[in-house]
Formats: sequence, C-alpha cells, structure tokens
Amino acid sequence: MSFTSLFEEFVTIWVVVDPIGTIPVFLAFTGGMAAKQRIKVALQSVAIAGGILFFFIVCGQILIEALGISLLSFRIAGGIIMFIFALTMVFGESKPQSEIHDGQGSTHNVAVFPLAVPSIASPGAMMTVVVLTDNHRFSIPEQSLTTLMMLLVLAATFALLLLANPIHRLIRDSGANIVSRVMGMILAAVAVDIVLEGLELRFLQP
Repeated sequence: MSFTSLFEEFVTIWVVVDPIGTIPVFLAFTGGMAAKQRIKVALQSVAIAGGILFFFIVCGQILIEALGISLLSFRIAGGIIMFIFALTMVFGESKPQSEIHDGQGSTHNVAVFPLAVPSIASPGAMMTVVVLTDNHRFSIPEQSLTTLMMLLVLAATFALLLLANPIHRLIRDSGANIVSRVMGMILAAVAVDIVLEGLELRFLQP
C-alpha cells in the first residue's frame, strides 16, 4: 500500500470521525466537571469508539456476508449513505447543535452517548472502516495499516479533546461549524468515488 493510499485513508477516516466537530459537544457535556474527570471522559469516549470501530473492522464484513449481502453491494449502498451523511454535514444542523439538543436531560454516561456514539464512532465511520478493510480486496497487512490509520485519527481526537478549551476559544462554535461543513464537502467527494468504483466493479463482474 502506497503512502498516497494511506494518506487518503487517513483523510477519509478523519472526515467521518470529525474530531473538530466533537469539541463543542465535549465541552457542552463536560463543562462542569473537574479537569481529571474531563480527561477520564475523553479517554473513555475515545477508547469505546475505538473498540466499536475495531469490532466493525474485524466482524462487520462477516456479519454482512452472513446475511447474504455482497460487500460490493454494501460498498455501493455505503457510498450512498456516506453521501447523504455528507449532505447533512453541509446543509443540515451542525454536530454541536444537533447532538447537544439530543443529549439534553440525559443522565447516562456522556462518554458513551453522545461522545463515543454517535459523535466519534458515527454510523458513517462504522460503514467506512468496513469498506476500507474489504477482505476480498485487501490483505491482512493492508487491513492492519488501515487500522493503524484509524488509531492515529483516534489518538488525534483524544489530543484535541484534551485541548478542547483553547481550541474552542480560538475557533468558537461558528469555526467548528465551518470546519464540519468543509469536511462534509470532502466526504461527499469521497462517497461519489466509492459509488463509482463500486458500480465499475459491478459491471466488470462476469
């Protein structure tokens, strides 16, 4: 796997995880906590999200194929879902607005919801890691490199959550909103490529 391919995978995973967009959500739900507790919440949320995404890397395709669905069909459907997800990032409510609203009144662990799911391990991220580790197209070493790219994104997410206060003071909610929408445009382009490649492979099959 070339450096260019690895970089593309890193960017794709970064876009669907959207670490910058998670910062306002993190601040909103941990604003009244002590510093040590906020660090614990950040670590728990990233660890839980990482476990969920790793599960989908290892077992996602197995479950899909056990249902009699080809990964090529899942790839095309996944690309369409990614495109719709990207449209919500560009035209819909921003992540801070939608998830803070949905989480109001919640009494359960914020590290699980809304931070780990759906802010970090979003449905788009779960689907993306399955597509990027297609057992029929990528070898175990290549899938391991993709997993490494995912871990790097999660490590960066953790670092950004630890620096959430100064970053938020710098970019504010409006800055995070702009970044999220730009990421949505990039994700839309990635989704179109996935669909077109899937269609091309479908028509080339005997």
